[in-house]
Amino acid sequence: MNRSIKGGFGAALGAAGVRTAAKAVAPSDKVVVGVMGVGGRGTALTTFFAERPDVEIAYVCDVNAQRLPGAVKLVQDKKGKAPKAVGNFQRILEDKNVDAMVCATPDHWHSLATVLACQAGKDIYVEKPASHDIWEGRKMVEAARKYHRVVQVGMQNRSSSYCGAARELIQSGKLGSVHLVRVYNMLNRTPVERTPDSAPPEGFDWDMWLGPGPLRPYNPMYFRRVFWDFNGGIMTDDGIHQLDLARAVIGVSIPKSVHHAGGKLFFKDIAETPDTSIVTYEYDGLTLVFEETWWTPYMIKIPNTVRESTTQFPDWFPFVGTRIEIHGSDGMMILGRHGGGWQLFDRGGQKIASDKQTFSAIQAAHVENFINCIHSRKHPNSDVEEGHISAALCHMANISYRLGDRKVVFDSAKEAFVDDHEANQYLKRTYRQPWVVPENV
Repeated sequence: MNRSIKGGFGAALGAAGVRTAAKAVAPSDKVVVGVMGVGGRGTALTTFFAERPDVEIAYVCDVNAQRLPGAVKLVQDKKGKAPKAVGNFQRILEDKNVDAMVCATPDHWHSLATVLACQAGKDIYVEKPASHDIWEGRKMVEAARKYHRVVQVGMQNRSSSYCGAARELIQSGKLGSVHLVRVYNMLNRTPVERTPDSAPPEGFDWDMWLGPGPLRPYNPMYFRRVFWDFNGGIMTDDGIHQLDLARAVIGVSIPKSVHHAGGKLFFKDIAETPDTSIVTYEYDGLTLVFEETWWTPYMIKIPNTVRESTTQFPDWFPFVGTRIEIHGSDGMMILGRHGGGWQLFDRGGQKIASDKQTFSAIQAAHVENFINCIHSRKHPNSDVEEGHISAALCHMANISYRLGDRKVVFDSAKEAFVDDHEANQYLKRTYRQPWVVPENV
């Protein structure tokens, strides 16, 4: 970012941000949207929003100028009108005609972008994980409530029909009493190799990409989601989907304690985050166990052909690495994210019920729910409070790991660890001016 733009950004937003009176969108009006970040996920979201006749996309924004022409063309082809292409999302926030912003940036930008959007009177759809740490997740909730904004976190499973059906079935007592939930996220990655620092590619605003994170020389290795300054590893990048879906169907919030076991057991590379995790979350009367690997090629996500089918269910055992097992005294439910659906087994192991929906339908429903809530001003299916809590579960596990795999006890009312100064040091990051989440949002 050049000096004048950076200075203008800081001066305009300041510690408290651009404050614009909150407004509602009339049901008859199109929702005007700006998209911040048009990489892979941002492009997918741009497509879902552009396919809606009740949405106008006014801006596409990215720090990588090479991505913008493709995003402009995508919108033009679907809407018949080209959006403005910008490199600084401040242009979206300053435009009083924009109703909402979509944030599909790297994780370390999610919280600040959300707070600033709320302060600017914009509703926001922000990708998961909601936050980079627990403290800033709470600031997101405070900003949403203070400015009466709709904040939808990109945990799409909460908009699936089968998530709601599973929750109702469990609450009805069909499984008996539930005391054990096992959540799996067992996948594979390639080694993270050290690459030399270099100049950013032409048209790449590296300073803006770093944003709230610490100053680092340009290096493409930071795009791998394994460095604490910018990400929380596979747990915040991917495992959060399963943790959130499990939370949604069994109806739990913040655990009493968290204990991580594992670490960097397989890869001998420069990644900072663990490649093997077994995390135990303790609730009253319930234990939730999360098992995650990043070196198991035989463990796979549910195939797209299954996720896009309304009748075909996964062959759960033994190689589906993204399943949830809910163990009750009278039955067991196996559940899969993003179109996996669920099947219920009775005490004899017989399948007695099931439900399913395609992943594409779930994603479209999540966007539709966001748009509907912009009109109604209701909390969306994946409200910022839920996004904050699910991200906090991931952060707590990572903190346990960074403390040498020791158990940590959490006070949900204070959102801090109990009598644990060392653990509490990880609740909040140090920000880089001017990209600071303020104490008073």
